[in-house]
Amino acid sequence: MPSDSGATTSFWMEVSVPDYSPLAESCTTDVCIVGAGIAGLSTAYHLLQRGQQVIVLDDGPVGGGETGRTTSHLSNAFDDRYHHIESLHGQEISRLVAQSHTAAIDRIEAIVQDEDIECDFRRVDGYLFAAHEAQRRELEKELKAAHRAGLSDVVSVDGPPSPTQNLGPALLFPRQGQFHPLAYLGALSERIVALGGRIHCDTHVVEVDDGIPARVKTENGNVVSARAVVVATNTPVNNRFTIHTKQAAYRTFVVGLRVAKDSVPWAQWWDTLDPYHYVRIAGRLDDLHDLLIVGGEDHKTGQENDAGPRFERLADWAGRHFPVIGSPLYRWSGQVMEPIDGLAFIGRNPGDDHVFIVTGDSGNGMTHGTIAGMLLTDLILDRENPWAKAYDPQRKSVQALGEFAKENVNVAVQYADWLTSGDVGKVEQIAPGEGAVIRHRLHKIAVYRDPDGIAHAFDATCPHLGCIVEWNGTEKSWDCPCHGSRFDARGYVINGPAISNLKAVELPSERLSHVE
Repeated sequence: MPSDSGATTSFWMEVSVPDYSPLAESCTTDVCIVGAGIAGLSTAYHLLQRGQQVIVLDDGPVGGGETGRTTSHLSNAFDDRYHHIESLHGQEISRLVAQSHTAAIDRIEAIVQDEDIECDFRRVDGYLFAAHEAQRRELEKELKAAHRAGLSDVVSVDGPPSPTQNLGPALLFPRQGQFHPLAYLGALSERIVALGGRIHCDTHVVEVDDGIPARVKTENGNVVSARAVVVATNTPVNNRFTIHTKQAAYRTFVVGLRVAKDSVPWAQWWDTLDPYHYVRIAGRLDDLHDLLIVGGEDHKTGQENDAGPRFERLADWAGRHFPVIGSPLYRWSGQVMEPIDGLAFIGRNPGDDHVFIVTGDSGNGMTHGTIAGMLLTDLILDRENPWAKAYDPQRKSVQALGEFAKENVNVAVQYADWLTSGDVGKVEQIAPGEGAVIRHRLHKIAVYRDPDGIAHAFDATCPHLGCIVEWNGTEKSWDCPCHGSRFDARGYVINGPAISNLKAVELPSERLSHVE
């Protein structure tokens, strides 16, 4: 399937997903969902099972955003560690986190079985191992916290199974899960339509308004009126400030490497580094080989443009720990939203009564998206759900004020880009197929030269909150270093919180010399 979120292609994107036509007219429904990734489609599926009318809108294909860029770990070994969550939120919330992620894996398994979905779902063991001897204490703390959170089957082992070297002491988290995310979503979308739901792709939403009814306006002027709206767009496009001060966008990187068939166990591995590495077998490549995928090397979105060395470091790390054969077959990156207090935001959008959001997935996007399907269905239908207090978007995390200050100082520093010189002085200095920011007097201009050498120029100001975008040479996109908005090479918005495109501008004549 084609990607609408970057130039790289993940292993999952080699499958096709159903295509759905754009929204052609204004209409009314019970619930309108913006976003056809795992969170949006999981929510649609659960609502339809409760007898609700549902319309799903997406500006690209099903799973074309970040769901197609995951490594698809289904895990209750929580990304931000149970001992950390317990220190910030208390033991009760830690138990709810463990309970909800465990339930999400069980729910995916049940859906796969009930709907007879072929997506290579399987249960596997997961291993959190100490990257260094000094981090054994981290494992001891996490084991005790995991048991207090109700995960009594987590045990300490001398080391996870590895065919090349002893990875060191580890915690075994049994009965984790994995699947092919786009095969799952493609089949789930077909089931949604069979249940009476509607899915409309290539439909860009430009406005979401709370009210009775709530209203979702699309780029072509059509409006969906609904009793409730769910914004499931990785990061909310309807919320300008509040949520975006409580989470930060990071790029994360993945390589896929060939290994001999069955030479590496079907399992999951995570180390204790920061950023950490995460590893699994993705599937069969052929009769003789499996594909091992390794992720990590995260950086804040829009603040680095060095994916090449990051891919190389991932491949080198994998080669030292697993019996990989040759160079990477796949290289891709994705975007994760890291909440300052470790927990996702799933619930009513702050200040709204009928608009709901799901964001802040961190490294647990597949289970968070499934949790959202169950939790938001209950909230929309006014049913009690014990997980609601853990993921409430309106929560105030006093214990995380230090992280809040650090992330928002980082954002403030990015505005200094208004005062710096451009990346280059003239368009001719930009190689075909690449982009750069040019300064002209008081303005910053984002210039992309297409493969034919033709220049396309845009105001470099992110329409969300005015930061200067930066060129991402790997994904061929313009990335905002403040809150993670992303735009394709020709300025079209592909990731929020921005909801509109970069503004096209004329290039000053003095910046155009000798361009062919």
